[in-house]
Amino acid sequence: MADDLHSIALPTGVTLDVQVAGNPSHPPVILLHGFPESHRTWRHIVPDLAQDHFVLAPDQRGYAKSSKPQGIAEYTPEKIVADLLALADHFGLARFTLVGHDWGGAVAWMAALKHPDRIGRLVIVNAPHPLVFQRSLYDDPAQRAASQYITAFRNPGFEAHVDKIGLSAFFDSSFAPHIAPDRIADEKPVYLDQWAQPGALTGMLNWYRASAIVVPAVDTAPDRPAFLDAPFPPTQMPVLAIWGLGDTALLPCQLDQLADHVPDLTIERVDAGHFVPWQNPAAVLAALRRNLSES
Repeated sequence: MADDLHSIALPTGVTLDVQVAGNPSHPPVILLHGFPESHRTWRHIVPDLAQDHFVLAPDQRGYAKSSKPQGIAEYTPEKIVADLLALADHFGLARFTLVGHDWGGAVAWMAALKHPDRIGRLVIVNAPHPLVFQRSLYDDPAQRAASQYITAFRNPGFEAHVDKIGLSAFFDSSFAPHIAPDRIADEKPVYLDQWAQPGALTGMLNWYRASAIVVPAVDTAPDRPAFLDAPFPPTQMPVLAIWGLGDTALLPCQLDQLADHVPDLTIERVDAGHFVPWQNPAAVLAALRRNLSES
């Protein structure tokens, strides 16, 4: 399928490539990818969804051929949420269903918490709730150990490491094995082209560097911040969490306290690892269809 990409300049100062599919008169859905991907995350989702929804799937700032502003401060979550809302405004979408995977899910959580008037329904695919995740990094040794890659990605020398081994080796060692090489092999040239865009690798990694999430080292016993037990606002819309139980980076413990902060919650546990839209797109679509039919 040839993606119908539109280059859209936003008042937030960035220009995003956006896949646009479906009839604008149909209910709108915005799909947000995570690291280290692009709108191609949703390759197996968009054609089906676009039959009866108006679908937008942007390459977010820092990724592929979208704008890559310089400086870590340009990648704070609130700036990326502002891109999302500006994109919705561009298409005249007052309210929409928001679907996010990985970092796209982190942005989706923040958008839903900060702008509940805009998000009619939230769908999260293997992306932890911000408080539950931060709490688990202090309280759950397994999750803390599994999250040490975040510290590695924040290292200012990480780009030099990737440059040394080459983008192809980075794809083969850090991305493809988590999906299953046979499912992603034909995508390799697409991703290598996207990652090779000037500033792309730094732009992608800056999402980690700009995040306020604290990842304690495995061998430390840091004081537990009081805010982890302070009141936290609940979500105000129906939330569907689609979770690949084989995720080795974001463990199933992320689901344990979710209902405490999400009053209207549906959890669909899926046979997949972290990259669920690639590994089990049929299950993602089935869960979306069950959920969106209730709209």
